[in-house]
Amino acid sequence: MIRLNDIIESLLSYHPKADVRLVEKAYVYSAKAHQGQVRLSGEPYLSHPLEVAYLLTKMKMDEVCVAAGLLHDTLEDTSATEEELTRLFGEQVCNIVKGVTKISKIRFSSREQKQAENIRKMILAMASDIRVVLVKLADRLHNMRTLGFQKPEKQKIIAQETLDIYAPLAGRLGIYWLKAELEDLCFYYLDPEMYEKIKNAIAQRKEEQERFIKEVKEILEKELTKAGIKAHIKGRQKHLYSIYRKVMSKNIPVDQLHDIIGFRVIVDSVRECYETLGVVHSIWKQVPGRFKDYISLPKENMYQSLHTTVIGPYGQKMEIQIRTWEMDRIAEEGIAAHWKYKEGKGTKEADEKIFSWLRQIIEESQQHLSDSREFLENVKMNLNLFPEEVYVFTPKGEVKSFPKGATPVDFAYSIHSDIGDRCVAAKVDGRLVPLDYKLKSGSVVEIITSSKQHPSKDWLTFVKTPRARSKIRQWLRRHEREKSISLGKEMLEKAISQEHIKLGNKEEILTSIAAEMSLQSVEDLYAQIGIGSISANQVIGKIKQKLHIKESPLRLVTKLVNKIRKKKTETKGIKIKGLDDIVVHLAKCCYPIPGDPVIGFITRGKGITIHRYDCKSIKEADPIRLIDVTWESTDEQTYPAKLMVLSINKMGMLADISAAIAKKEANIISANVDSTADNKGIAFFTVEVKNLDHLNEVIRSIKRIKDIISAKRI
Repeated sequence: MIRLNDIIESLLSYHPKADVRLVEKAYVYSAKAHQGQVRLSGEPYLSHPLEVAYLLTKMKMDEVCVAAGLLHDTLEDTSATEEELTRLFGEQVCNIVKGVTKISKIRFSSREQKQAENIRKMILAMASDIRVVLVKLADRLHNMRTLGFQKPEKQKIIAQETLDIYAPLAGRLGIYWLKAELEDLCFYYLDPEMYEKIKNAIAQRKEEQERFIKEVKEILEKELTKAGIKAHIKGRQKHLYSIYRKVMSKNIPVDQLHDIIGFRVIVDSVRECYETLGVVHSIWKQVPGRFKDYISLPKENMYQSLHTTVIGPYGQKMEIQIRTWEMDRIAEEGIAAHWKYKEGKGTKEADEKIFSWLRQIIEESQQHLSDSREFLENVKMNLNLFPEEVYVFTPKGEVKSFPKGATPVDFAYSIHSDIGDRCVAAKVDGRLVPLDYKLKSGSVVEIITSSKQHPSKDWLTFVKTPRARSKIRQWLRRHEREKSISLGKEMLEKAISQEHIKLGNKEEILTSIAAEMSLQSVEDLYAQIGIGSISANQVIGKIKQKLHIKESPLRLVTKLVNKIRKKKTETKGIKIKGLDDIVVHLAKCCYPIPGDPVIGFITRGKGITIHRYDCKSIKEADPIRLIDVTWESTDEQTYPAKLMVLSINKMGMLADISAAIAKKEANIISANVDSTADNKGIAFFTVEVKNLDHLNEVIRSIKRIKDIISAKRI
């Protein structure tokens, strides 16, 4: 376990004048506050804040940040108060601790909403003090290192969130060692089989790789010495997750992947960087299109380096990065190399670019992104570093960078939302191009606008930047609302007419009903009816209550029977926040079952269809009509699920599979058996199961049969 002396020794190694008394006091307080608490590993809870604080010293953070690391869980998990932390450790320490404290007392309607709110809080806290996110990243890294003590289902949830948000965030802040370790840990828990396969394949080639690295270093050192360049050369194997991504993108076996060795050449000056590049290209042939100059055009996190890929010895591709010592320090330390707190100073003006993306997320999260799914998507897109960038110019010569595949619409929204809303075409290098034209580096882009133009849903299929996507959705949502209000009003008036209800004070009654349903206005009520979130019959029921209209006994019985039937056959254990009596259908395209992450799609006037979150239909659906839904626990209902089983083709196999399914108390609705061209047996089953855990039990039961090649849900 890390000790206090380790933390102080590490802190003083780069900050000799640090106030270690603050760190010592934070340690004593944290030890008392967490006394008696233990982690799932059985270790004293204090081991966690100690590890977090030590990681912060590895990021070369100041004593305030290190002290906050020691105290980061005290507000959430102990009796500590904000007033006490401020009094004992100062306002800065308290604010950092508040920024990283999880939102644990608020109940959310879905895990996704909870994740979105946690991330929203973290990002807003980052606006005032970047050290908040550095503590959070250190906290997440240690939790990932000890994730093995969590239950398997929780391991996957935490690992996926880390891969989606925290690893890209570390990369966005330039802390690449942290990003790499988080990605490898996530990979281990999300796909352990592939992780071990790649790890073993790399281990088998260890001696070969070491010889290759030694040979390349010797060649480079010799040629650079001839050119009068003094350089430090490092050779390393890329981390496992990056190798996995290459394997998946190229769709080749691990043992056929050779582009896994990278070299770093560190020199004394920028001039020598370019001279070294010339030497490298004189030794080995350059791979076309694989050169990046991040020195003249730094990344948004201020990362600078020359990247080139060449054909090295034995015809093997290898990436070489060339940079100065200062660039290497920034690449290793990331944001910590820029963010200075000495004598109360903030960032230098040159570092403001780093936070432009952060300000954009904050602005949009406060104004437009009330939907948790949309907010998360926006954050993920903003955190993506877009390794393949294009650089274009405005007519005035200003350089703007975009992700590869960006269009004139992305360019237009980067200038102003009004320009984006009204853009009708663009000129690239003086030539007229359509709105979905893919921009190329070096082009001059000019936007053509029209007062009659407005955003289209089709734009969402080709824009690449989160800002453009957010602004388009904002416009569509505003105009979609107008249509929904009109439709909802028409539906309610029709229902009132059918019930022969006379409303003399309609506006007053509907205003009262809207308030009861937590809506701001009658227009909101109409809009909710129009999109199907509230049924016209629900509102009719409330109108009758207010007017003291009683139903006839026969009509009441009919309604009750229909309601019971609908609850039993249609809702299927689905809960929609704040809504009842809504017609709910399970999608036939993806067959969701309890345990699957699900999302609802609203069909105007026809209720809600429930899809699995990864369903292709939902990925292509109008995001405005998506709604958060959750499963209610029920053991009475069963759900159809489809399985594909591949096996050795032999007599009695179908009977064995059927017995394995029956053993787990699952009913087979249908089965279709066939054989493949290579004489394998392939069977498709539709089975009735209670939930995802039950389905997984069935699959495991099938896999235990001898001669089964694979069994999976489809």
